[in-house]
Amino acid sequence: WASYMTNSPTLIVMIGLPARGKTYVSKKLTRYLNWIGVPTKVFNLGVYRREAVKSYKSYDFFRHDNKEAMQIRKQCALVALEDVKAYLTEENGQIAVFDATNTTRERRDMILDFAKQNSFKVFFVESVCDDPDVIAANILEVKVSSPDYPERNRENVMEDFLKRIECYKVTYRPLDPDNYDKDLSFIKVMNVGQRFLVNRVQDYIQSKIVYYLMNIHVQPRTIYLCRHGESEFNLLGKIGGDSGLSVRGKQFAQALRKFLEEQEIQDLKVWTSQLKRTIQTAESLGVTYEQWKILNEIDAGVCEEMTYAEIEKRYPEEFALRDQEKYLYRYPGGESYQDLVQRLEPVIMELERQGNVLVICHQAVMRCLLAYFLDKGAGCKVETITLNVEAVNTHRDKPTNNFPKNQTPVRMRRNSFTPLSSSNTIRRPRNYSVGSRPLKPLSPLHALDMQEGANQPKTQVSIPVV
Repeated sequence: WASYMTNSPTLIVMIGLPARGKTYVSKKLTRYLNWIGVPTKVFNLGVYRREAVKSYKSYDFFRHDNKEAMQIRKQCALVALEDVKAYLTEENGQIAVFDATNTTRERRDMILDFAKQNSFKVFFVESVCDDPDVIAANILEVKVSSPDYPERNRENVMEDFLKRIECYKVTYRPLDPDNYDKDLSFIKVMNVGQRFLVNRVQDYIQSKIVYYLMNIHVQPRTIYLCRHGESEFNLLGKIGGDSGLSVRGKQFAQALRKFLEEQEIQDLKVWTSQLKRTIQTAESLGVTYEQWKILNEIDAGVCEEMTYAEIEKRYPEEFALRDQEKYLYRYPGGESYQDLVQRLEPVIMELERQGNVLVICHQAVMRCLLAYFLDKGAGCKVETITLNVEAVNTHRDKPTNNFPKNQTPVRMRRNSFTPLSSSNTIRRPRNYSVGSRPLKPLSPLHALDMQEGANQPKTQVSIPVV
């Protein structure tokens, strides 16, 4: 999918004084872009600077008249940009996020020249904040634990960092949308999302970046992800369908209500899918809830309401193909996990806008949502916690030798719902519906690897265990 969102590599350049949330935004944006299938990586200039200067002494290093330090900082930027170039040209990256202050026009012009030489698009993200309370809170929350301050003394950190900010203010030139920078593509985020200024968005991926940045906020909140109670089809081992809760499923719903009452969460919103088992789970809570069709379980197509044993017997080729590559495999007449991620994108956007939310959903849906919040890629290893709770186990170990001989790989497979695609990892969307004219073979595409970012501290994601 990445090749259809970006027609050329893009360099996202952060701008702003220290303690304006640039790194937080960089990591969240990178996590989102990787989740939707666009390989993205953050290049934090502070990491390069700490590698070059092993021990940080004081704010004097950031004075504009400290020529030796200025030369070191410029050299670090050049090294980081060379790594950006390698990532976008040799490592199949599509977007690089250059996380640095970039407060001078000279530095930004240097980056623009670098991008022009390498045929990269450039999109600037400037974070502006003049609220002293927000700045102080950011310093205490993030900078006290920075590697620059191993002693962790709050008063000393605050004093030194405020002086560091003053050093940057001397040469800071904000983006000028009316004159000097009117031809650049950028978004200004003012006071943590109170206002936005968007200028000359070039393409689809930049519009998605703008939309995402206009939806996120930094207020602490809790998001609960909860699977529905046990259903009648769970008891029978059937996948999909729209059965109601079993007796134990109803008991689970009552226990969930007790759990939430004990948490005493203010203004909790409850979301469900439009399937009976999530709705019945929510009804036991005694609160209002919203139904989302896009939260419905992954569509198993012709395999709906069948057990795995029945699928293996009736559709042995499909059974083997799914084991071969679960993320890309699409049920005939149904969906793949890749399709599901695209379907769930509006849910992610709305969750980023909200406060406390309980999402009662399904196993595959929860996996995709957790992948976003935990910043995990498809096929990653995750920790499994065994609970003393009687429940249906839907996990199956991936077989190693069950593929039929001469089996067509998932990426090369074609049926009415799955187009012919290349042997690499980019998938083209379905162009024609069932029964329409055949598709022409596609030209080879380069494989793209998912990149992992850092965890985000602002949002707590919980899975209720009751």
